[in-house]
Amino acid sequence: MQIGPYSIDPPLVLAPMAGVTDRPFRQLCRRLGAGLAVSEMTSSNAALWDTDKSRLRRDHAGESGPISVQIAGYDPEQMAEAARFNVAHGAQIIDINMGCPAKKVCRVDAGSALLRDEALVARICRAVVAAVEVPVTLKIRTGYTQAQRNGVRIAQIAQDSGIAALAVHGRSREQQYQGQAEYDTIAAIRQVLTIPLLANGDVDSPQKAREVLARTGADGLMIGRAAQGRPWIFGHISHYLKNGDVLPEPSAERVRALLLEHLRALYAFYGEGRGLRVARKHIQWYCQDHPGSEAFWQTVNRLTDAPAQYAAVERFFDERAH
Repeated sequence: MQIGPYSIDPPLVLAPMAGVTDRPFRQLCRRLGAGLAVSEMTSSNAALWDTDKSRLRRDHAGESGPISVQIAGYDPEQMAEAARFNVAHGAQIIDINMGCPAKKVCRVDAGSALLRDEALVARICRAVVAAVEVPVTLKIRTGYTQAQRNGVRIAQIAQDSGIAALAVHGRSREQQYQGQAEYDTIAAIRQVLTIPLLANGDVDSPQKAREVLARTGADGLMIGRAAQGRPWIFGHISHYLKNGDVLPEPSAERVRALLLEHLRALYAFYGEGRGLRVARKHIQWYCQDHPGSEAFWQTVNRLTDAPAQYAAVERFFDERAH
C-alpha cells in the first residue's frame, strides 16, 4: 500500500489511541510487524504545544519511518498551522482526526463531530493539504449517527481535497465502540475511491483480518484495541495473509519477555513515576488471558514503586512457568 512516497508493507497500521500509542508502544508494534504506527492525537491548539504531554507526544527519537502524527481540531487555519508545526518536528505523514467519539473532543466540534458539517470537512482537508508537502491522511467513522451515515460523501470530499489515504472505522460516532462493526459502508466507500483505504473495527484475529479485507475491498487494515496487550497481532496477521496458516499464540515466556521490555521502555520514556502509572493498563492487557490475572491485577495496581512493579510482573510469569 502506497501513501505518497511511502510503501506501507505490510499494509497493517496501528491506530492512534490517546494514552496508548506513545513512542514505546509504537516502536514495539513496528518491530513486531506493523507497517505503520500513528501517534496519539495531538491538539491543534498552539497554547497546548508546550505542555509536557504534547512534548512527549511529538517525541519520535529512534522511530522507524515514516512518522505519522495525528492532529485534531475544528478550525482550518489552526489545523494547517498544527500540520506545519508537526512536520517541522519530524512528522512525515499528517493524519487528520475525524473519528474520535470521545465527548470532550466532540464537545468542541472536533473528532467525529466534524462529520456533521461536510463543508467544514472540505475546508479542513484542503487547508491541511495545502499547508504541508508531506502526505495527509484522514480517519473517519461511517457517520455521526446511524441515521446520518454519510461516510461515502465524506470520502469523496476527502479524495477531492487531496487526502492521500483514508481510514474508516465501521461504526458511527453514536455507536462509540458498541455493537458490531459494519463493513457495508466501508465497501461502498471503496467503490468511490482511488486512494488507499484502510478498514478499521473489530479486526482481532488473522482470520477476521482476511474476512474484513474480502468484505470491504480495503487496501489495508487499521488495528487499535486488539493490539492492546497483543502487539504481536500484526506479525500474526501478516503471516496468515501471506502463508495461510495461523501462528500459535506466544508462550507465557515470550509474553513475559515482551512485557518486561515494554516496561523498561516506559520507565525510560516517562521516568519511573509516570512510567509506572502508564504501565498499569498495559500490564492488565498483557496478563488478562493468563490464570490468576484478576488477583494479580488488584495487587500490582496498588504498587507505587517501579522496581517493585517490574519484579511483580517477573514473579507472575515465573510462577506460571513451573
